[in-house]
Amino acid sequence: MRRWLKWIVAALAVGFAALQLTNSPHTNPPTVAGHDLLATNPPPPEISALLKAACYNCHSYETEWPWYSHIAPFSWRITVDVNNGRDALNFSEWPHDHPSWGRKRWRHIADRVEDKEMPLPIYTLLHPSARLTDAQRAELVQWAKKAGE
Repeated sequence: MRRWLKWIVAALAVGFAALQLTNSPHTNPPTVAGHDLLATNPPPPEISALLKAACYNCHSYETEWPWYSHIAPFSWRITVDVNNGRDALNFSEWPHDHPSWGRKRWRHIADRVEDKEMPLPIYTLLHPSARLTDAQRAELVQWAKKAGE
């Protein structure tokens, strides 16, 4: 019985090691000058701080990849979440030359934050600094709604 257990543990270890060869690439493309929201036309400092803490890690090219994002199968989920976040909204590609698009994005941000859909609960579980208090959430929503007018 012990011999079978050793073989099972060894097979699991080999399988786990083989999974590490399937990690998705962790990319942070360079931000084009004049495109990033906070670099070119930043909101007030308190709003910028909230965006940096709660949004930028998934919704920009400034993702800080934690150590566990390099371990499969966790890496697969994290990479998908970041890519989906960037596709939905990317502060590193803010449409400064299209004000109507920017206003539309601010309205979308206000709706998602107000409905507590963002930041994602799984993200705030692992990143306490991204947790928004009710006051911070209200402040961000109010500012985003005003910017979306």
